[in-house]
Amino acid sequence: MLSSRPVVSRRASTLLIALAAASPWVLAQNAAKPGAAAAAAPLAWPTKPLKIIVGFPAGSSPDLTARTFTEPLSKALGQPVIVENKVGAGGNIAADAVAKARDDHTIGLMINGNMTIAKLLNPAVPYDPIKDLAPLSLIGTSPLILTAPVSQPGVPANSNARDFFVAARNGGDKWSYGTPGVGTVGHIGTELLKSRSNINPVHVPYPGYPQVATAMLGGQLQMALLPPALAQAQVRAGKLRAIGVTSSGRSPLAPDVPSLAEAGISNFNLEIWNAFAAPSTLPKPIQAKLAALISEIARSEEVRGKLFQQGWQTVGSSPEGLANRVKADTNLLGGVIAMRGIKAE
Repeated sequence: MLSSRPVVSRRASTLLIALAAASPWVLAQNAAKPGAAAAAAPLAWPTKPLKIIVGFPAGSSPDLTARTFTEPLSKALGQPVIVENKVGAGGNIAADAVAKARDDHTIGLMINGNMTIAKLLNPAVPYDPIKDLAPLSLIGTSPLILTAPVSQPGVPANSNARDFFVAARNGGDKWSYGTPGVGTVGHIGTELLKSRSNINPVHVPYPGYPQVATAMLGGQLQMALLPPALAQAQVRAGKLRAIGVTSSGRSPLAPDVPSLAEAGISNFNLEIWNAFAAPSTLPKPIQAKLAALISEIARSEEVRGKLFQQGWQTVGSSPEGLANRVKADTNLLGGVIAMRGIKAE
């Protein structure tokens, strides 16, 4: 007679038993207590250093976020946590490396484009964000700030945001806007803004946001969506002006800047974000433990403060929360890509 019990592999069984133990974060917090080492059995995972792959250079925003987690993750897991930078293709080279990792000790710090629209922009991207990446936790979100030169032709002095959009409509395709490149959130977001506000500036891509800001200062651009930290530094210096944030309401990252809804642009909500993801082949018990641990660390007071200084409003979501965000943004940005015929260069 055949047994009705499910067959569980030796590897999966070991993982299930080991990962059913207390949270690694709790174990790390209790490690200094007398007798803690004897009371808690060591986890069978991890058995070697955990690697976080980042698709941008050292010192970049994703890199700083990843490194914020290395120390608390290392303490919790009892293994070193290292960051490996695989730069190129807007983070897609790193995302592909994460998707193909099979050592059970590799995860990635992604930006939203890597987990949503990568393959919509370029079908040749070698990984599928939905099939090949397992969401762990949405870490931080940030709106962009619609920014413009302090003075420019056609825009009255001391004009408000509504006046700015009137001038932009009158400017038509004689106006231009800058972004860090085709297919970036700044690009797709501005195309969405064009459709919602009846403006028609021409897109001019640059290597990065600093070059976009410099072009605005030089009068080559009339507008751009910039990250809050960069935009506010220029606004405080009196070199640029903030028109509005792209979130549905005012943001704690830029509390003095009105939302675009206050400027009469309805139904507009656009944010950049970063998140941790794992290969979809990573065993589910490990995914669950890592997700819970990363989320808990993200919401801790110390890490939340560091992320805020980096320009992020902390979330620390569940895998389901991140999956929902991926789905919503893929639908929103994918619709703009299709409507505007945007393709990666």
